Amino acid sequence: MAELDGPRLEPRSGSAGQLVVFLHGYGADGNDLIDIGRAWQDQLPHAAFVSPHAPRPCGQAPVGREWFPLTFRNPEERWTGVNQAAPILESFLDAELKRRNLAPAALALVGFSQGTMMALHVGLRRAIAPVGIVGYSGMLVVPEDVESGAFAAEIRSRPPVLLIHGDADQLIPVRALFQAAQGLAALDIPAEWHISAGIGHGIDQDGLRQGGEFLARCFARRK
Repeated sequence: MAELDGPRLEPRSGSAGQLVVFLHGYGADGNDLIDIGRAWQDQLPHAAFVSPHAPRPCGQAPVGREWFPLTFRNPEERWTGVNQAAPILESFLDAELKRRNLAPAALALVGFSQGTMMALHVGLRRAIAPVGIVGYSGMLVVPEDVESGAFAAEIRSRPPVLLIHGDADQLIPVRALFQAAQGLAALDIPAEWHISAGIGHGIDQDGLRQGGEFLARCFARRK
């Protein structure tokens, strides 16, 4: 199994009491999101941040990485992809928590695009729920031809979730946010959402601020 690694940020204040893991999008790498940690250090002074590079070279971006291939961009490919990539990410999360001497409940996941697919898939299946999940410009990956009860049986944890999406996103249209929110509600998972007006497939300053504030609230409640 491939071992993940990527850029890290130490806590602004003392030793780490929290761990925030960024999961980048298709064709990027861990360097793409680690600066969000710098933007959030005032709100999360006790958090360590890490942004691992996805395990595979990207098939369509020479220097980028991918969590799984997106050749056909269909539901079956995404479902196969998240399931194949999940054990590698799970192993990294457990190792990083152990390295920081942190309990599993000290974890938060933040994804962008394909990274949001991974954050939701893995985060909802951990034995101990992450403190929160922030998903930018992504979707909840579900199987096409599986009975809903069987899918629900896979869900082991129900952390609070914040979904943020641009209404001008042409790569993953904003309807994916509503589909994800409905899917989470059906699983009794609390989800908040925000639509960024005029924003395409990216994160604006308002969405950035809301993500940091959401995690600060999540960590404060977990104390």
